[in-house]
Amino acid sequence: MRLRELFTEDAVKLDLESDTKEGVLRELVDLLGLDEASTEKLYKTLRRRENLGSTGIGKGIAIPHCRSLVVSRLRLAYGRKPSGLDFNSIDGEPVRNFFLIIAPPLEVSNQYLPVLGKIAQFAKDAEVPRRLGELESVEAFLTLLSEKAT
Repeated sequence: MRLRELFTEDAVKLDLESDTKEGVLRELVDLLGLDEASTEKLYKTLRRRENLGSTGIGKGIAIPHCRSLVVSRLRLAYGRKPSGLDFNSIDGEPVRNFFLIIAPPLEVSNQYLPVLGKIAQFAKDAEVPRRLGELESVEAFLTLLSEKAT
């Protein structure tokens, strides 16, 4: 399965509003459209995951991820903070692009780790961070995924 097929237009936000790590995590979770209790549980799980170590992989990209019972299938979201945000990334640089991955604890398709790897590989492409920064629309994001992500 290609990354493009896992993203829906309503789970992409090109102008995240929050100026804090916690706020960005909350905005990303909100993109999934879950009920309030599930949203809160997922947010707390992601915070615990980030406390173990930042999911900022460098080059302005973070991949917050976890497994949770609040979802029945793999769910992804993308958010961009053009001005950047301190996310304790491994390279010490601000993060501008956030790829959220949520999977149920037991996943029949077993896509969680392969998708995490695909996003990391996509992010390593030399022109991807620049092109993400230049996005003008959700459609342009989805097109970039189609072009560059396997």
